[in-house]
Amino acid sequence: MSGTPSVRDAAPRRSTASFLFGGLAGLAVAAGTYFVIRGDSIGTEMARIAVPAGGSVQVKPDTAADAHAGHDHDHAGHSDEYSLELSEQARKSIGLREGEIKLSTFDRTIGLPGIIAERRGRSKIDLIAPMTAYVTKILTTEGAAVKPDQLLFELRLTHEELVQSQADLLRTVEELDVVRREIARLEGIGEGVVPVKTILERKYEQQKFEAVLRAQRQGIILHGLNEAQVDEIIANRTLLSTITVRVPSKITPLANSDGVVQVQELRVERGQHVTAGESLAILADHSTLLIEGEAFEQDIPQITQAVTKNHPVTAILETKSGAAEKVADLRIAYLANRVDLNSRTLHFYVTLPNRLVRDTETDESQRFIEWQYKPGQRMQLRVPVEQWADRIIVPTEAVAQDGVESYVFRANGDHFDRQTVRVEYRDPQWVVIANDGSLFPGEKIAMSAAQQLQLALKNKSGGAIDPHAGHSH
Repeated sequence: MSGTPSVRDAAPRRSTASFLFGGLAGLAVAAGTYFVIRGDSIGTEMARIAVPAGGSVQVKPDTAADAHAGHDHDHAGHSDEYSLELSEQARKSIGLREGEIKLSTFDRTIGLPGIIAERRGRSKIDLIAPMTAYVTKILTTEGAAVKPDQLLFELRLTHEELVQSQADLLRTVEELDVVRREIARLEGIGEGVVPVKTILERKYEQQKFEAVLRAQRQGIILHGLNEAQVDEIIANRTLLSTITVRVPSKITPLANSDGVVQVQELRVERGQHVTAGESLAILADHSTLLIEGEAFEQDIPQITQAVTKNHPVTAILETKSGAAEKVADLRIAYLANRVDLNSRTLHFYVTLPNRLVRDTETDESQRFIEWQYKPGQRMQLRVPVEQWADRIIVPTEAVAQDGVESYVFRANGDHFDRQTVRVEYRDPQWVVIANDGSLFPGEKIAMSAAQQLQLALKNKSGGAIDPHAGHSH
């Protein structure tokens, strides 16, 4: 029948209705999605919307809303992106020190290697055996401190020539005594009894013996005996069988000690036979030493200028703890007169005053001392060559480097703000920062641990790691 729609006609109509309904639902979902995305982009939280029976809409805030919503994190004077806040524990852990910016004059220096050395002809004294003998007593020990004129060795003489010289001396003394007594006897008899010629002959003989005695006396002294020992031979009328060796008495008193020297090396043992001129011991005087520096050929004009203008030199000694021990206000004593053919360097010498760091005495009355600086220690010499006025000078630990940029960290309350600076010069100890307005005198910066602060700032800007990264739910 024509009035009743067929199944074939109804199907298209149902399909069209379904399409329209599905399209409207899709628009609603898209609108909701846009709202969520838009709300997230402006930093708002999702609101739960409840529709009561009356048909009105109420917006209820999320109970888990950000407690810091509406709070500005950028404090006055700094930006979070280039700022760090450190706890007290963190400051102590990295050894953070703060300091005030000041303008000063910087002495640009060149660093040259050096080694502590003894003074040739001054630091060592070689004690020798004055004549052939053997060692009977050693009254000191290696390393001990000894004073001028202190007894060190006792030797028993075996030198035949010296023994003969002493015998000749005694013979002359005895003959001279006989002549003197004879002159006295003749003069006591009275005038007219003994001819005057006889008395004059005896006096001439006395003068000859006195001349021989003087010559023999000087000969014995040249053998190694001193005046007191010769006088002892004449007074006692006995040959000297033993001699003693003492510390030289003519040692210049030292400015920073009581004139002591050390027994650096003992070269004999008890009972050892020694010949005249053989070394018994080496004494060392280390109260003043030299630092032997090596200047390369291109540095010779600057070293010569430093000597001419008497510029102060700083010596740096590296310690086991890593800290540098500095000795300032030293002076260059002299330059070598030729360039070393092997190393192609010019040696120069800096005077290094020394000081005692230990002075003890044992139960055996042996005194031991220790000097702060010792020959053989290596040092770095800083020789000034130029002066720069009105510069900001900070330790190397106060400047962080990241690529071509250099940074310092300015103290700002409880924060540190990173500041880019221009470095004019850098050496192992100091950095010279240009006075271009990036920093001002009176400001405080971190004087150490700048590189650690830079690493912490970079880690902070990298963001937190996603705990869910690497796996799928």
